[in-house]
Amino acid sequence: MPGIEKLPIEETLEDSPQTRSLLGVFEEDTAAISNYCTQLYQAMHRIYDAQNELSAATHLTSRLLKEYDKQRFPLGGDDEVMSSTLQQFAKVIDELSSCHAVLSTQLADAMMFPITQFKERDLKEILTLKEVFQIASDDHDTAINRYSRLSKRRDNDKLRAEAVEDVYTSRKKQHQTMMHYFCSLNTLQYKKKTALLEPLLGYMQAQISFFKLGSENLTQQWEEFLGTIGTSVQNVRREMEEEVGQMQQTIQDMERSCDPLYAPCDPDPAHSPVCRNLTRKQGYLYIRNKTGLVSSSWERQYFFTQGGNLMQQGRGEVAGGLVTDLDNCSVMAVDSDDRRFCFQVTSFDGKKVVTLQAESRKDCEEWVSTINNISKRIYLSENAEEIAARVNQSALEAVTPSPSFQQRHESMRPSSKGRAGRTGSISSVGSEPSPALSVLSLDALVAPETPIQFDIISPVSEENSGQNKTAAQSGRRSNPFGESGDSTSEDSEDSILHQLFIVRFLGSMEVKTTESADVISETMRQILAARAIHNIFRMTESHLLVTCDCLKLIDPQTQVTRLRFSLSSVIQSASHQDNKRLFGFVLQPGGGRGDSRAVCYIFESNNDGEKICDSIGLAKQIAFHSEMDRKASEKKKEQDKAKEKQQEELSKQRQIEKDLEEQSRLIAASSRPANPPAPDGQFLVLSNSQSEDSGGEEGKKRGESEA
Repeated sequence: MPGIEKLPIEETLEDSPQTRSLLGVFEEDTAAISNYCTQLYQAMHRIYDAQNELSAATHLTSRLLKEYDKQRFPLGGDDEVMSSTLQQFAKVIDELSSCHAVLSTQLADAMMFPITQFKERDLKEILTLKEVFQIASDDHDTAINRYSRLSKRRDNDKLRAEAVEDVYTSRKKQHQTMMHYFCSLNTLQYKKKTALLEPLLGYMQAQISFFKLGSENLTQQWEEFLGTIGTSVQNVRREMEEEVGQMQQTIQDMERSCDPLYAPCDPDPAHSPVCRNLTRKQGYLYIRNKTGLVSSSWERQYFFTQGGNLMQQGRGEVAGGLVTDLDNCSVMAVDSDDRRFCFQVTSFDGKKVVTLQAESRKDCEEWVSTINNISKRIYLSENAEEIAARVNQSALEAVTPSPSFQQRHESMRPSSKGRAGRTGSISSVGSEPSPALSVLSLDALVAPETPIQFDIISPVSEENSGQNKTAAQSGRRSNPFGESGDSTSEDSEDSILHQLFIVRFLGSMEVKTTESADVISETMRQILAARAIHNIFRMTESHLLVTCDCLKLIDPQTQVTRLRFSLSSVIQSASHQDNKRLFGFVLQPGGGRGDSRAVCYIFESNNDGEKICDSIGLAKQIAFHSEMDRKASEKKKEQDKAKEKQQEELSKQRQIEKDLEEQSRLIAASSRPANPPAPDGQFLVLSNSQSEDSGGEEGKKRGESEA
């Protein structure tokens, strides 16, 4: 006999669409067997009831046996051994169509009883189990929907406990019913062979015993054939009993081992830790679909990862459909007003956002970790899970305390273990510092016990409400990071350079020095390691505007400037050596090299981080040349003003000289004798004023001589 098709009992708890599809095939096969068995039962019943129609009944039976190959059985339709055996039975039944009615008693015991038992007991049992399984499945769907609709705002312990208990009971009932249903369907694949062969075997034995086997040749020939068939039936029955025992044992083992899995959330997180090394995952999730401008609905679907794609499949569907591309996507846990354990997947270009809900926090974290590993294209490697485990281990070792020179910073120094095993993937926690740097010099880059800020505080946050009110009264918006928020469109509209990039803020921390070239890579290493340790996947997406005057972080929705950095305060910028999407820059608020307080900001971009760093460098060059041109123009203006002032002084001096010459001429004219003779013998007559002046001067001289 060929191998028997079986339903996998081990996959009953997962209840995947593939298992349901395979169950549908078995149910269709059961319906076909039931239909065929009913026809065969009616044919044999005609043999038993009607003596006069015995020949016609046997002929119909023979015809039905010959049509076995034409029956469209989803399972076992190409069984050549079974087909050939039934064909031989059809042939002998045709030869025995003249049997007498006295065989009715023997036929009732040997032929009608087995097929009646199969029809009335086995098939009806399967139909009953099918109805019970359908009811249990519907109850489980109702319970899981009720559990998933638990409000996060109005968290009631009693309602939550009732919902969890309801899910536990319904899931356990569905699992047990489904396992027994699968066992019955698997058993049917054996019973359908015996149910068809045993009645025919009994019928032939009754015929042989009644007719004394006819002639010796016919008797010897058919005894050997029937013996072979009887042995085959016994082997099938023995195999069925062994398989039924194994399935029952599997059901008992799975009932004991799967009992903790019936509850949607594990009461003991240490019993089932979160696995962060997965590159493939499947299971049921709720997806939020928009039904209007502000309204949405949640739908439960079966989700699975296929390569770099996230797929979904309905329970009645044969194949899954694409939800979104996971390559270079971003995933983070989000807070929903009406649901718990939600996370959000954003595509590479940011155009598609998918919000999903898991059953438990463990399931949510595993989905986030799996999608994050797929986003980094770890699944393309040969040993994907090993590389994912190595990356996560590197992230843990990056912040593992280790003994170092001078124990004063023992808790803050990163371990040097595992650095040789770091890969060049996106998930690496930062490039290694140069060999010249020692452990002590790493402490000199970043201040020990420096807090890391993982998110951008909004300018309208509550903790800065007083500052914002003051800024609002003065007509200027202040920034909680210490940067001035009075930036208007003038500083960007007048700028020569305008470049906009989509970035996600990873974190910022204070650094000790701005001179070292490894300060940015060391800050990246510590921030990414801290994110991996504390399971922080949320990132704030912003638009980075690079101009010749400043760097701006703009909210993409409200267009509000979150941060504004003066370009002169940006000391240096660099990208990651292996992951070019990571970049950062060091900001010194004082704007001078002497100020020891500096902050390093780390970002992740959708584009190449080197392009952003080059854009910042280009902006600084343009700003430098603009400043040089401005100083040159101011110097030229000062020179022009000095020349104008010199010209004014020269003109004043010339005017003074001209006035002095005029006065000298008048004095010389007044010092000449009165009425000198003219060249032609005439006398010059002075005017009255000149005579008065001369008389006055003579009187003055006379008074001086008398004195």
